Amino acid sequence: MGGGPQYPNRLPLGRRRFRPHPRLRGRNRRLGAEAILGASTPVLAALRKETQTIPIVFTGVSDPVGVGFVASLARPGGNLTGFANFEPEMGGKWLQELKEVAPSVNRVAFILNRQNASWASLFRAIEAVALAFGVTASAVDVRDATEIERAITTFGGQSNGGLIVQPDGITSAHRQLIIDLAAKHGLPAVYPFRFFAADGGLMAYGVSIVDQFRHAAGYVDRILRGAKPADLPVQAPNKFDLVVNLKTAKALGLKIPESLLARADEVIE
Repeated sequence: MGGGPQYPNRLPLGRRRFRPHPRLRGRNRRLGAEAILGASTPVLAALRKETQTIPIVFTGVSDPVGVGFVASLARPGGNLTGFANFEPEMGGKWLQELKEVAPSVNRVAFILNRQNASWASLFRAIEAVALAFGVTASAVDVRDATEIERAITTFGGQSNGGLIVQPDGITSAHRQLIIDLAAKHGLPAVYPFRFFAADGGLMAYGVSIVDQFRHAAGYVDRILRGAKPADLPVQAPNKFDLVVNLKTAKALGLKIPESLLARADEVIE
């Protein structure tokens, strides 16, 4: 599997909300845009406020029904359709993978950005299975590097902890900081995209961002040829890649089970 897109380790996201710049308000309408491609839940929320008529194709959105973007996956309605990157149940799967590689973990922090509304359904899925795995789960809201460092350092002050990281622009932009802090405090962590594991994270389980954009381009093409977004079903993800970083596992003193290695799509040594 090829690598995901490369982001700088830190972007000046800080506490900014994803709002169109005042000079850009209405610009797509003035330019006669026939379709818009938007990635991530916060970006789509901002675009939705700007237009209810121009077709919008989205990628990188978790639970588009739950956050109110579309009426249903099969019949989205309105001017939005696209490709979901995670279903809510993925939260429970991430916890399962974490416990498989680190059975002693009994505390889990879900590192998230509350401005990205998808966090709630993912965290509910984590909570739904936490008791069965003998884990106490907490939701930890972060918006910038300072908050990330403070949160992980505080959480890492006690033993038997682990991290699950929300798919979000802020966590992706600050991924190297998160990875380094997890290593510093001996915290096993599960990440949502391959590039986290490629950059030193323990394990990633998620969709290919490149594939999502490739499929989204096909939807944009269909819309430009006359299709209506309301008639194009939102596509749920049907393939997830499991990537394991053995070097990081060794540094954490973890032995990855052979059964997990056997089903991994990529093992980084």
